[in-house]
Amino acid sequence: MKVAVISDVHGNRHALEAVLADAHDAKVGAVWCLGDLVGYGADPNDCVQLVLKSSDICLAGNHDLAVTGEISLDEFSAGAAIAARWTREVLREENLEALKQLEPSDKARGIGLFHASPRDPIWEYVVSSLLAELCFTAATETISLIGHSHVALSFVKHEGELATGEPRRNNDTISLVEGQWLLNPGSVGQPRDNDPRAAWLLLDAENRTAQWRRVEYDVAGAQAAIRSARLPESLAERLEYGQ
Repeated sequence: MKVAVISDVHGNRHALEAVLADAHDAKVGAVWCLGDLVGYGADPNDCVQLVLKSSDICLAGNHDLAVTGEISLDEFSAGAAIAARWTREVLREENLEALKQLEPSDKARGIGLFHASPRDPIWEYVVSSLLAELCFTAATETISLIGHSHVALSFVKHEGELATGEPRRNNDTISLVEGQWLLNPGSVGQPRDNDPRAAWLLLDAENRTAQWRRVEYDVAGAQAAIRSARLPESLAERLEYGQ
């Protein structure tokens, strides 16, 4: 079965719609979301409803948990905290209740799903081989899907060797048959790897292959929505640069 793995939507409806359309064209049989449906972007209600309607599995991310009040905003940057408070104000009750039902980790088809990492599903940014090594020790599955860092990447560990990793670009395709893997699809709504295109991962759960995908979307439309909501200008500007 082909699975679309998405993460870190962050209220960016324009990017989400483009990714879901690309996933449909790829004839995926399921959508797995690794969390952070809201935060930063200006369309949290649309994104919550669209993700929950489209996905077979959906996790909670740290921004989702902040909006529901389960974690404190003290851990967030100023811009992220402003966006979270705004999201609390505009999020409809049914969507808030839906977010409260989500958990930051899950398993499916022998694959681990985590918003952040197998060691810390909510907060850990796995962006180095050293951290990946520690996560491989904690993981109970040979393949773990992680989000949170907004960077499309992979880490692998073969028996008797140290973990290695590398960033992933559009159409990079790998076999997952050998070794232990950590895969990050990148961010749908706020990429931070200098590629402004929306990111997602095409996972073949049966044949054990993965392909990273990037999709053009209406960045200007997403920026206009952020500005119309009077959210921090930096949240709009960064979308143009993938930072």
